[in-house]
Amino acid sequence: MEPVGTVTTILLILVVMALVARWKKEWRSQNYPPGPLALPVIGNLLQLRAADTCKTFRKLSKKYGPIFTLHFGSERAVVVFGYEVVREVLLNRGDEFTDRGRFPLTEKYSKDLGIFMSNGEMWVQTRRFTLTTLRDFGMGKRSVEEWVQEEMGLLLQELAQTKGQPFNPAMLLSAAVGNTICRILFGERFGYGDEEYRRILRCLAENFRLESSIAGQLYTILPSLMNHLPGPHQTYFQNNAFIEEFLARKVAEHEATLDSEAPQDFVDAFFCRMEQKGNPETAFRRDNMHTMAFDMFVSGMESTSITLRYCLMLLLEHPEVAGKVQEEIERVMGRERTPSLQDRGAMPYTEAVLHETLRFLDLAFIRRRKWDMQPSGFIIPKGCTIYPILSSALQDPRHFKNPEVFDPHHFLDEKGGFKKSEAFLPFSAGKRMCLGESLARAQLFLFLTAILQRFQLRHPPGRPHLDLRPEVSGIMNIPRPFELCFCPC
Repeated sequence: MEPVGTVTTILLILVVMALVARWKKEWRSQNYPPGPLALPVIGNLLQLRAADTCKTFRKLSKKYGPIFTLHFGSERAVVVFGYEVVREVLLNRGDEFTDRGRFPLTEKYSKDLGIFMSNGEMWVQTRRFTLTTLRDFGMGKRSVEEWVQEEMGLLLQELAQTKGQPFNPAMLLSAAVGNTICRILFGERFGYGDEEYRRILRCLAENFRLESSIAGQLYTILPSLMNHLPGPHQTYFQNNAFIEEFLARKVAEHEATLDSEAPQDFVDAFFCRMEQKGNPETAFRRDNMHTMAFDMFVSGMESTSITLRYCLMLLLEHPEVAGKVQEEIERVMGRERTPSLQDRGAMPYTEAVLHETLRFLDLAFIRRRKWDMQPSGFIIPKGCTIYPILSSALQDPRHFKNPEVFDPHHFLDEKGGFKKSEAFLPFSAGKRMCLGESLARAQLFLFLTAILQRFQLRHPPGRPHLDLRPEVSGIMNIPRPFELCFCPC
């Protein structure tokens, strides 16, 4: 090696050592919770590139405790892992965790507006309006149940046309679930063969996978760099643009035909509030309405259909559980009467199966602290991003005897009655919990019982087992594509 090259190499090593020493000193001086050493620029990217993000968090929690620090690129975040500390963050100190943390993939369309990414007074007004309007238009009331029951009938007709042949139900289930959201937003549904609607469903499904993929995680960590690079994350934004264009057209149609004396749906109700003069900082402005419609459309459609799809997969792999659900259906509603939400109270086993299915979904909701706090002597300053890992509560062995096993008895008492669990937090908890929880649970019950009332679930010939491991595991567990046979009872 040339002398100049040797000197350059030594200087480079010294510079790197100095940077690492400064990095470690800064880490310790601010008294954050412990965590793995983060590298400049990429942070803890190398530790997080695992097939199962939750398992990575669990491994880190065993080493560093239930509260530990990670770097997502240059951003420092505190991970909260375990039921007790998750409950402390979301419920006991929920007022301090109402602000939403950064999520770069959504920021391009949300611009700190809408239901998910808004904060402060904007979020308070948006949340209050959404809850009130959903209640006024029937969430939890008979009208939405009737919409779902009507959709159930159309879904069953489509499934009957498969004539027991192998069939991937993903698109059809998304279309059926999505039509309930479309009725709430726009007062209309779309045919299962509608090409534009089908393209939107494909965009949504693809974006859910991209959010949890390596490309999505890289964008979250290095958004400024990834913006200038090609890759799957660019497809995510293209899909969003197509969905936004569709929603904008529907909103414009509503504005043109608005009868402020008789609003028919969510968009009508928002336009009526826009006509009222008030605070210039009001949430009732056109850009916020577009983002709210996008949030409701995306969240209410794909997440529920994924859960329903995963439930069918689990029942296919556990035919004894499916058989018990069908026995309960036979006893309570028979084979002819349309399932009703009033039946839930008389069907504890079915309720337990749905709860156990939801327990398998690992969701990580992001919060940003409003105020300083000192858990166990650590300081988490204002504005720090907090990751309460819901799956750490859903898989807590102190609350669920066999957390890694699908077992409806986690939600049944000794007499076979339904049993609640305080660690059941699939929709999060506190003020930022999912606004559509009651609608999602209603749809899951009605669609599942309607399907099992009419069909036996069977494996395709020559394929006796499904792979229940997620296709992608990140923000959400995305099940693998599969086929099954809907055989008439």
